[in-house]
Amino acid sequence: MKTQIIRKDGKPEYAVIPYCDYLQLIENAEMLADIRDFDSARKALASGEEELIPAEVVDRLLDGDNPVRVWREFRSLTAVELANACGVTAAAISQIESGKRKPSVALLKKIARTLNVDLDTLSGTENDR
Repeated sequence: MKTQIIRKDGKPEYAVIPYCDYLQLIENAEMLADIRDFDSARKALASGEEELIPAEVVDRLLDGDNPVRVWREFRSLTAVELANACGVTAAAISQIESGKRKPSVALLKKIARTLNVDLDTLSGTENDR
């Protein structure tokens, strides 16, 4: 790499390099950023801070399936198990999943905590931002 140094008051002020070398430096910097992001994501997965969500779960949510039902089934819980963990009846969970009943914020928080998801994920406001 041939570099031309431009000085100001006797100190290096600018370094001029061929454009192809500049492009290579940019590409290398982007690759380094990608590697750091990958390492960070892998570390978050290994620590349990993040999890991989199967495409089927995402597809169901995007198709408008009830998020409580989708996440409950993904977590391998029955409606009875979720209801017991949240202090409600299985019928209440069934009504929420079918759209016949809107849960209170307090109940939605309990469901979110039990399913290990953000409240926004269940309330449908996650994509409104």
